[in-house]
Amino acid sequence: MQAMQAMQAILPYLAAILLVLAAIGGWVLALVGMPGTWLMVAAAALYGWLGPEAGVMALSWAGVALLAAEAVAGEAAETLTGMWSTKRAGGSRRASWFALVGSLAGAIGGAGLGIPIPVIGSLVGAVLGGACGALGGATLAELTRGETSQQSLRVGRAAFTGRMLGTGAKALFATVMLITVLVSLMW
Repeated sequence: MQAMQAMQAILPYLAAILLVLAAIGGWVLALVGMPGTWLMVAAAALYGWLGPEAGVMALSWAGVALLAAEAVAGEAAETLTGMWSTKRAGGSRRASWFALVGSLAGAIGGAGLGIPIPVIGSLVGAVLGGACGALGGATLAELTRGETSQQSLRVGRAAFTGRMLGTGAKALFATVMLITVLVSLMW
């Protein structure tokens, strides 16, 4: 009987620790351009549903909604920054889409190439791979449209820069989300 009561007393703390670990994992994923913000939202929603309803460690549905809004804003910032940068350099809509697809493929490939360097290798590889994939995708799109190699490369460089800025913007939103989770659990 006492063991059961002790377990029930520990469960809220264990759930809160798991939420914080999921939020940190989501933050790391967001740093490399992956959908880590949505992992944070899903973990918070699960915690809001199963966690304590009142008290210091409670997470309200308003808090979960705030996290979802922050995730949407982060995704929009990442996507729109890349598309805006490509368009500003004179790139076509096709170049924007090729840059997006290239960045996803590059991030996955870069993360794989970085595996030999523990932890940081995959992170750096994913970020740089994503940016290089955006460069390659946008350049290829413009070349196949008949643009000059100089113009195509200019659009590709802009896609590279946009991807790096977009990843930074998403990382900023993910950081705000992590702080939101931590603050929500404390008050």
